[in-house]
Amino acid sequence: MGPDTLPLGTYGGAAAAAALLLWAVCVLCRRRRKTGEPPLINGWIPYLGKALIFRKDAYKFLLDQQKKFGDIFTVHIAGRYITFIMDPFQYVYVIRNSKQLEFHEFANKMASKTFDYPALSKGKFPELKENLHRIYQYLQGKPLDIISDHMMKNLQDIFEWKCSQATDWETEKMYKFCCSVMFEASFVTLYGRVPAADGHKVISEIRDKFIKFDASFPYLAANIPIELLGATKKVRKELIHHFLLQNMTKWLGGSKVVQARQDIFEKYELLGDYDKAAHHFAFLWASVGNTIPATFWAMYYLLRHPEALAAVRDEIDHLLQSTGQKRGPTYNIHLTREQLDNLVYLESALNESLRMCSSSMNIRISQEDFVLKLEGNQEVVLRKGDWIALYPQILHMDPEVYEDPKEYKFDRYIENGKKKTTFYKAGRKLKYFLMPFGSGISMCPGRFLAMNEMKMFLFILLSHFDVELAENKAVRLDNSRMGLGILLPDVDIAFRYKLRSLRN
Repeated sequence: MGPDTLPLGTYGGAAAAAALLLWAVCVLCRRRRKTGEPPLINGWIPYLGKALIFRKDAYKFLLDQQKKFGDIFTVHIAGRYITFIMDPFQYVYVIRNSKQLEFHEFANKMASKTFDYPALSKGKFPELKENLHRIYQYLQGKPLDIISDHMMKNLQDIFEWKCSQATDWETEKMYKFCCSVMFEASFVTLYGRVPAADGHKVISEIRDKFIKFDASFPYLAANIPIELLGATKKVRKELIHHFLLQNMTKWLGGSKVVQARQDIFEKYELLGDYDKAAHHFAFLWASVGNTIPATFWAMYYLLRHPEALAAVRDEIDHLLQSTGQKRGPTYNIHLTREQLDNLVYLESALNESLRMCSSSMNIRISQEDFVLKLEGNQEVVLRKGDWIALYPQILHMDPEVYEDPKEYKFDRYIENGKKKTTFYKAGRKLKYFLMPFGSGISMCPGRFLAMNEMKMFLFILLSHFDVELAENKAVRLDNSRMGLGILLPDVDIAFRYKLRSLRN
């Protein structure tokens, strides 16, 4: 009997033996803990390690490991060794150590693969990364005021259009509503108006493609090839083509930050038209990918808690009365940065929803074998290429820091009528107590604009409309984006709105 006539079971047995041998080799070759290194949690599945259980519920998994191993431990997750620092008093030693613990190279590799533009190598694109970083000055100070004013006007235009459709109670799905309003307002503010008569429709088409791409973002971030994600590659290409120069030059009234990015890209001959468009698409995702779900949660929690809604609405009405401004879709409302900052109940309610729905993982990459020195004469031995991670959701849900952390308390960040910025753990004041936007060199450069956008959305919504939930069902966090920013809701929920009486 020749090899080509062996029984089928023989091949099956050989394949099983080969698989078992491969598994055994992987187990024998896996990393072992060295002296001075944190406790090592490998997991029994080769390469994946603890990836599956971590992805299912990272928060619970990390709490369980903390109880077993203490505040510092290393976990093998999908081929990477990640050392978690769980004690918030130790965060500062990671955040300030930007020489040995790097972030930008990691973020550049991930973004270039996700959004399909070439990595920002110094040899090919000298100083491009630094030049793009300098542009974030347009999202601070006086330029921030200008772009915020444009966002306020665009939000009011969109809400006025909504008002023209709403003669009585209108019912919509809340996440879809927030996505529609915030996406269009952000798009027009950053990139300009689409001059076509059906401008709303054009932006809606871009938004629909964006939503499809965004659904695959967690898989792309996990380094899963885009070819395995159905139509995602095709959708990404279509989105990028919207941002080709011949299309962008037709849009009217774009922002200085986008124009400055265009000017810089034009200086690099090796950066093709498609590559430039991919950068613009990436900037759009960074602008709305987390802001939209954060806006949803802020609105959802306010409508779920009538006392919070009443307090925030009273604060908004008082500001309008004190500044002699009238509310309603036919009146333009102007808010200064100081006025926005002084809305303490609105900001506290927004911060509370961010505390409850954010799940970012602050990552640094060890650039060399070295010893990380921590508070209390603690030392952690790290290997080159290891990841070091802070997971602020653990802090945000710590009952020592926040009483009843699973409860929404809209005034949690208010003390004696002013912003509360002092929180304690074990009797010690915390330097870091709320971290939805990252930390140190990885802190979101657009965080001030994002906060302004969400405040203005809620300000206009509550000043123009009576709003209430139209369904009584629980909305929970969808954990599929654990570690990537703001979590999405697991379901959408209906709400209804109508124009407020001007006498109310």
